[in-house]
Amino acid sequence: MAGSAAESADRRRGALAARAADLLRRGGLVLAPTETLVGLLGDALRDETVRRAAALKDRPAGEPFPLLLPSSRAVARVAAAFPAPLLRLARRFWPGPLTLLLPALPGLPAGIVGPDGTVAVRVPGPSPAARIVRRFAGPLFATSANPRGRPPPADVADVAPSFREAADLVVPGRSPGGPPSTIVAWSAEGYRVVRPGAIPAAELLAAGT
Repeated sequence: MAGSAAESADRRRGALAARAADLLRRGGLVLAPTETLVGLLGDALRDETVRRAAALKDRPAGEPFPLLLPSSRAVARVAAAFPAPLLRLARRFWPGPLTLLLPALPGLPAGIVGPDGTVAVRVPGPSPAARIVRRFAGPLFATSANPRGRPPPADVADVAPSFREAADLVVPGRSPGGPPSTIVAWSAEGYRVVRPGAIPAAELLAAGT
């Protein structure tokens, strides 16, 4: 009986991920727990969807959305290069809460490219958002589901009404909460932790050497 219940739950989760992916392909927005916090997800390559989410978040120009990828192979769809030092970190910490800054391909929506010409990417760890991005099979932007200046929610039930109403689908559940993903860049000077987060800097630097 336990096995049957687990299989039934897996089918329900799979069906919900498939529905979310279909809505995302049509330009929709989806609220779903990630392995850190509740995220607002959308097709990263649809400029109008990126703009819609930026307006909802009241996000200033020059502050790009980070991206979720289904696998490390999908990096090639948004990044012009994958420096070997960052690739080493990806092999160690993906899937998981590690975001890497990589040089962006030309022609991407402005809302996902930083002023320095980079995109912020990660392959998420086990979560509803991870199931969705795998079913979507392409890059999704993911931003915390909170108005600017408000704390990000860990439970979908705590998402602000304005976000729930704007979303085309709300995937129920709770994230672990805690720190967001750690953001790391690479240059000739070496690794740089742009934002401390869920993975300690010392652990990252030890793995990268």
